[in-house]
Amino acid sequence: MKTIEVLDGGMLTTVQDLGRFGYQRYGVPTSGALDLFSMRAANRLVGNPDDAAGLELTLIGPRLEFVVPATIALTGADLGARLGDRPLPRWESVVVEPGAVLSFSGPQDGVRAYLAVAGGVDVPEVLGSRATYIRSRLGGIAGRKLEAGDAVHVSGDRPVLLGGALQLPVPHRPIYGHAHLLRVVLGPQDDRFTPNGVHTFLSSTYSVSPQSDRMGYRLAGAAIEHLRGPDIVSDGTPLGAVQVAGDGVPIVLLADRGTAGGYTKIATVIGPDIPRLAQAAPGDEVTFDSVGLDDAYAAVRVQEAALATIGPIRHGPDVARLRKVAAVVATVASLQRR
Repeated sequence: MKTIEVLDGGMLTTVQDLGRFGYQRYGVPTSGALDLFSMRAANRLVGNPDDAAGLELTLIGPRLEFVVPATIALTGADLGARLGDRPLPRWESVVVEPGAVLSFSGPQDGVRAYLAVAGGVDVPEVLGSRATYIRSRLGGIAGRKLEAGDAVHVSGDRPVLLGGALQLPVPHRPIYGHAHLLRVVLGPQDDRFTPNGVHTFLSSTYSVSPQSDRMGYRLAGAAIEHLRGPDIVSDGTPLGAVQVAGDGVPIVLLADRGTAGGYTKIATVIGPDIPRLAQAAPGDEVTFDSVGLDDAYAAVRVQEAALATIGPIRHGPDVARLRKVAAVVATVASLQRR
């Protein structure tokens, strides 16, 4: 069902889901949302399964007009979203009416936002996924970013309107900022670096280079010293692998990475911290902290527990009481000024 007309595609708006798996041995990247926490949260807020397709919006958001009623949720970066002439709340579900236009004024915090629509974005599956991989023109809408004149369809023949709004509670909503501490598990080739090189990696502050994209984040900063050169027999490249080529500069590999590579990998960023890196803008600071597998698993459990808190928006007695207290305080203040 046609749900959205694209008036302006923005800087880089693509259809993404959780990724394309089972084809890396043929050289096909997983792709999918860079910030999986935000993508999954957006889907849960509108009643979709985690792997439903939605839109990934980068830095300069699109202008989208809804042609039928829809339940939507916007998560991830604050890109200055407005629905008509009002700010659109993030991290909660909202029902929009036909003719409503969603627009964005510019990035305030983070660089990637995620828009889910109840029912899920409906594009043909390619190799088991709807994710867009632009370099090979796979998935999404013709394998490319959204452009003016495109139509976004949602599964089903009628709008899905939730009976009650859902939210991710405020304590679990990430604030990104411009300094990002990433936890890493050392390896698989940390033995190919000198002790001084490993120390440099873990003690230095790096900055995100403008030459960063969905394939990987190139970092600028202190060079990491190899023990016997940067080259290895090519092996698989996991999500979050920190690859160090001959210039000693770390590159963190992301969703559109090549599936194998022949450079040493000093560490791997743990899964729960990939979303934080995905929200880093050029010039942001990045530091690394070595953790063990138990810490990494614990971080996964914390992230899953945060997603499990998604539930109804409650405007109960506590809210009413606070409003009454605020009204009394305002009245007293008014009397004191007389």
